[in-house]
Amino acid sequence: MSFGQSAGPPATGRQVEELRELLRNAGHADFRDARGPMGFNQRQAGGRFTADEAAELIDQLLAAEHEAAQSAEPEPKAKAKAKAAKKSANAAEKASSDTPAADLTEHEIAIRTAPTKALVLEVRRRGWTVTRKTR
Repeated sequence: MSFGQSAGPPATGRQVEELRELLRNAGHADFRDARGPMGFNQRQAGGRFTADEAAELIDQLLAAEHEAAQSAEPEPKAKAKAKAAKKSANAAEKASSDTPAADLTEHEIAIRTAPTKALVLEVRRRGWTVTRKTR
């Protein structure tokens, strides 16, 4: 292998874009900005990764986002329960005009009332990509 060459197939454009988005979510402007904190080499700082490197970094950044979401300070139990009950009641009403609130299962109510960030992290963890809907 020549100097400066990567070992393995290059990352797909989709992997590089997802990695770029995750780095932005982590507070970095671009790959060069993340070079020191993430430990990127010069090739990686230029946005060139192998497929294995990209997959590993994506998993690492998703895990860090998930841990950050889980470590958010919990509210006092009484307030949290009241807030959750109110949210689920509102969500059940708003769920859809053709599905009465009584027909929704607890699982459906939980999904519809879950924070967007938590849903995005779970979907990404399962291997899907998520994009924001433009209005």
